[in-house]
Amino acid sequence: MRVILACITTLLLLLGCATPGIEAYRGEKPQLDLKRYFNGTVDGWGMVQDRWGKVLRRFHVVIVSTWDGDKGVLDESFDWSDGKKEKRVWTISKNGDRYSGSAGDVLGVASGEAAGNALRWGYVLKLPPDQGGHEVDVDDWMYLVDDDTMLNRSTINKFGIRFGDITISFRKRKT
Repeated sequence: MRVILACITTLLLLLGCATPGIEAYRGEKPQLDLKRYFNGTVDGWGMVQDRWGKVLRRFHVVIVSTWDGDKGVLDESFDWSDGKKEKRVWTISKNGDRYSGSAGDVLGVASGEAAGNALRWGYVLKLPPDQGGHEVDVDDWMYLVDDDTMLNRSTINKFGIRFGDITISFRKRKT
């Protein structure tokens, strides 16, 4: 009986940690289309926090984006608060409300789906050697606030355990 009770309690705790699915945002406006938002130059300001909420690093990122049909390139240049500079270049494919992508430090293929003003994007990221070189799962949520502003919240997990979060505020540059 104790084993059954322990299993039920564990299941309830796990269900309580579940996030809403992308469908919960289907009716939200404005409509998020990565191809439309990430077209040109976008600035982002963000922070990385550990599992307890302590800010570990802050950054500014400049993303220069180009598209050819439903294939896009997002060229990201990071300036970190500790003086380091990093680069990540995403190659993205759009298929209706679904997206897939790759980058040099992403293992396999990233995949996601948009609904309403939100996009959920998941991938495995290989951390740099100075950050342990671990492979971590990233659960990435983007929310379009208005035509020029997007918020991004990412959860970093390993073996199903949350290790940290990344928060970013994006703003499109006016041309």
